[in-house]
Amino acid sequence: MQLHASKRSGAMSRKNKKSDSSSPSGFGKAPEKPETKVKQDAGNIYSRPALYDLAFGYRNYEEEVRFLIDAYEKYATCAKEKPMRIIELAAGPARHAITALRCFNSKVQSSTAVDISKDMIEYSNEVADEELGDRGFGGMRDKFQYIEQDMRKLAESSSFKTGSYDNAWILLGSMQHLTTNDDVINCFSSLSNILTEGGILSIELPHPRETFTMVECTRNGWEVPLEDENGEEYGELKIIWGDDDDKFDPIRQVRDFTVAMELVLEEGVEDEESDLQNVKEVVPMRLFTFQEIEALARIAGFEVVGMQGALSDEVDVNSEDEAFRLVCILRKISNPIM
Repeated sequence: MQLHASKRSGAMSRKNKKSDSSSPSGFGKAPEKPETKVKQDAGNIYSRPALYDLAFGYRNYEEEVRFLIDAYEKYATCAKEKPMRIIELAAGPARHAITALRCFNSKVQSSTAVDISKDMIEYSNEVADEELGDRGFGGMRDKFQYIEQDMRKLAESSSFKTGSYDNAWILLGSMQHLTTNDDVINCFSSLSNILTEGGILSIELPHPRETFTMVECTRNGWEVPLEDENGEEYGELKIIWGDDDDKFDPIRQVRDFTVAMELVLEEGVEDEESDLQNVKEVVPMRLFTFQEIEALARIAGFEVVGMQGALSDEVDVNSEDEAFRLVCILRKISNPIM
């Protein structure tokens, strides 16, 4: 049996269900269900692409990609007569890049994903094969490619040419892995080089209110129900994305996030990822403010042209009830500071 998340219900609510910190396993108290089995497997969270993909299975990728494409059409000042060339950095399973071709093929000339994880790249290419069809027939699959590269060092790869992309994305908080200003400037500068003038860079990060409430680290967690092909639930994936005892450096604005995933299946259920059911590690991630992003963007040749509180036009960034993310829309300018 392959693992499937339950039906996606749209963008994540800011009011995620909190896990019960009394659980010794660190994943919260499981609801009462039939007897379950759990297998242990320590390792790097990003080397477990199937679990990572399941963890974010609640996201409505079609809805989010529609927003990203609409943002490009609204804010880009480059020529728009031809379909856009998309690049997604630190893409992981590259669900957004793949969805762009699957659901908006007429607007997309090509879709490129970039990551440094070989496991993610292999997994994503398998997803693309399944969702976009076979290679070599001039169809959607031929328009998708995955390149192994550090997002700070795009200029070092011959795969990226000046002005070869129109619409760039750094999503799911992936920019948090850039923990120094030099990292961010290198990434932005690399993107500025390969984006056409007037092209768009969209960034999705945690809302800045999380930065200013980080005096005490608190647990954030959620559960993803798993369904079989008939829609019957047979288990769940429990996710912890930050725990009570995480360390936070207020000078560097870097939190050592405890990231953990536990796959719990009902007794008798077997799946293709049965040996990848439990992973936990500490990942340093930076918390950003808007003004930092604006200043670093200017240095690298971008201007901020839009902000939202989610990958949605309907969520204002200042909404205390609905804004759970900081989405910045940047446009490449012709006269950068550097």
